[in-house]
Amino acid sequence: MTSGDDLSSTRGLHHVTAVAADPQRNLDFYTRVLGLRLVKKTVNQDDPFTYHLYYGDELGRPGTAMTFFPFPGVPAGKPGRGQPIETQFSVPLNTLVEWEARLRDAGVAFSGGPSSGQSDRLQFTDPDGLPLALVAEAPEPAEAAEPASALAIRGFAGLTLASHRPDSTARVLTELLGYTPVDSNAGVVGRFKSQGSARADHIELIESSAMGQPGYGTVHHIAFRVPNRSALLEMLDQVQAARLPCSGEVDRFYFRSVYFREPGGMLFEIATDAPGFTVDEPAESLGQSLKLTAEHEPMRARIEAALPVLEG
Repeated sequence: MTSGDDLSSTRGLHHVTAVAADPQRNLDFYTRVLGLRLVKKTVNQDDPFTYHLYYGDELGRPGTAMTFFPFPGVPAGKPGRGQPIETQFSVPLNTLVEWEARLRDAGVAFSGGPSSGQSDRLQFTDPDGLPLALVAEAPEPAEAAEPASALAIRGFAGLTLASHRPDSTARVLTELLGYTPVDSNAGVVGRFKSQGSARADHIELIESSAMGQPGYGTVHHIAFRVPNRSALLEMLDQVQAARLPCSGEVDRFYFRSVYFREPGGMLFEIATDAPGFTVDEPAESLGQSLKLTAEHEPMRARIEAALPVLEG
């Protein structure tokens, strides 16, 4: 495994995919409470009678996309060792007081934040118990202008991971995915910074005594971004050379990707930036209608009959 130019390492986080219990509750929380935009309403390509919901900035750009498989009836999961734990969103500096008020008004319990003397981080969970945090950060020098809303989430600040084999996970992050070690915070085994994107994100490896269990309220997988298919195929060669169990190239329509299981037990994905979510609907109407791939379009009537209607 080697890192280097654009074709041999990733550019930070692409998306994070988690499991939810109720799609309407999930939609209400991420759009109305966190203020993200539903940018794609589609189905799980491996289980087309289940929604796959994508949230993000106005276009769902890589590095902003939080996605969910809502499985009604699935048991509750338990975040713990062998899983990604906390998903962290970047918000502008000096906005956590307003975010505290927003969460309080929505009935969301939180810890940290200015009310507790912690000015840089606010921690809470979504309605399914998925650990989340808002991290107050200055914009990166190369980042685009601040969003129109003063409170708007910019994208991912990073993730915490609880690995079965943290040393091996650290090698994957640095030698394969192109992350750089940086100074760790208290209680963190290792901390790593992404390279090559406007907004750098951080991956923190932490200790966890609890074993993770899959289910709603847990992360299914995390994806790292590459610019195009050529870079993806270069990364696929590296994944295979490292003898990591992988899927080969997969066409997810909105991006191409490679899935692999890292030694610490977590499912990682590498995904292309292109073509993006405007490939099958215009930017102004993203997320308003159910979009299906050509493979699933002949099944539309059956799929729509099986899926609950979403409002808002």
